[in-house]
Amino acid sequence: MKMNIRTETAADYEQVAKVLFHAFGDREDESELVKKIRKSATFVPELSLVAERDHEILGHILLSKAEVVDEGSSHEVIALAPLAVSPDHQKQGIGRRLIQEGLERCQKLGLDLVLLIGHPEYYPKFGFKPARPYGLELKQFDVPDDVFMVCELQDGALNRIKGELRYPRVFLE
Repeated sequence: MKMNIRTETAADYEQVAKVLFHAFGDREDESELVKKIRKSATFVPELSLVAERDHEILGHILLSKAEVVDEGSSHEVIALAPLAVSPDHQKQGIGRRLIQEGLERCQKLGLDLVLLIGHPEYYPKFGFKPARPYGLELKQFDVPDDVFMVCELQDGALNRIKGELRYPRVFLE
């Protein structure tokens, strides 16, 4: 049966939590983060996506609002976190499909940039590149330059938007 990428519903929450738990080494951190984001003002329901086959959730991606702040100006951007695929279904293109659909939806919503902290070998395939050379900074988390990445969705956005990425408070709790 064909895999379907669709918007997550409340009925999916339990299965999504299981995928997150197993995908991140049997830890609750990511599923707790997702629960907090869902309850926050930064949650964009149509940017919480699941990959489903035969009524089974195989993967999940969450893209939520963040901001880039620079000398008094603030720009709304999107943070991609987390992306999870059930360990039994990894390396089958599910993550790729989730990312592509998520970026497409962000672009259609007129959003400028998607930022993330992630594997430097994986995300460049989707148009992500190191963010610091574009005048973007991350101070909330101490991460190497190659894992702090940005994807430009609207032409010229990286020329206009500079400053510090600020993840919402729920990411820090």
